[in-house]
Amino acid sequence: MKLDICHVTRYQYDSSVTDSVNEIRLTPRTDERQACYQHRLIIEPNVQLQSYEDYFGNRVHSFTAYAPHRELVITSRSTVVTRDRDVVWKTAWGPEESWNRLRSEDFIDSNAEYLLPTHFASFHSSVEAYAYGIQGEEEGVFGFIRNAASSIYGDFEYKPHSTGVHTTAAELIGIGTGVCQDFAHLLLAVCRLRGVPARYVSGYHFVGDLQGRNADFEQASHAWVEVYIPGAGWQGIDPTNNNLINWRYVKLGHGRDYMDIVPVKGIYRGTSGQRLNVSVDVRLAETG
Repeated sequence: MKLDICHVTRYQYDSSVTDSVNEIRLTPRTDERQACYQHRLIIEPNVQLQSYEDYFGNRVHSFTAYAPHRELVITSRSTVVTRDRDVVWKTAWGPEESWNRLRSEDFIDSNAEYLLPTHFASFHSSVEAYAYGIQGEEEGVFGFIRNAASSIYGDFEYKPHSTGVHTTAAELIGIGTGVCQDFAHLLLAVCRLRGVPARYVSGYHFVGDLQGRNADFEQASHAWVEVYIPGAGWQGIDPTNNNLINWRYVKLGHGRDYMDIVPVKGIYRGTSGQRLNVSVDVRLAETG
């Protein structure tokens, strides 16, 4: 499916600021499930962009706005073609074989960065208790992951603005409500505690033709998780909607948690008073 995406980030300052240094991770990836056909960044005030790949293979653009300005606007426009990935689940290894693979020393060493706790996906005692309460290991790694995502979907309420960008998995358990970022961090922690490599994914979710809970337009900018399934490789799963990743999802990048792939981050010299507004529009591209 062909999707057009417009992501606008607007900073307004109480007085003029200078030397605004920023990093942007807003370029959709191209992989076996999606292809980014077009991507354009527009920065106001006008700046010189530099581009590189970070440690995780995400495309990063950086710039510095030296001149005094009271507003910074970052507009990202992209066209992405997505498809439902034909995962042959019968290639996934059986329960005993798959768990033994994940618990082998060489595998743990080579995937350590996606098995260790982070600030957001911590191994707090409350998170550990929740993780070890999830059943389904006898169904293999894939079966366990589906059970874990389903548990988070059922146990916690999706409630916009109930948490912030700095909320941890342990805090989600205490609050009982959260947003996609929180659900993803909890699933990361659950997977890693149980020995399954997992990475945080940022991107977009097309919900324009859905009804009900899935049609919450707050989810246009979205987060989910990719887990490693022996035999089937890295697979995406969305605990917020209890879905496997399909054509509705556009991936921007992945990392250990949110802090590795913040869409826009930076520092500047000047006033502490600022207002941030972000708007995301994901729609089917017109054809013909």
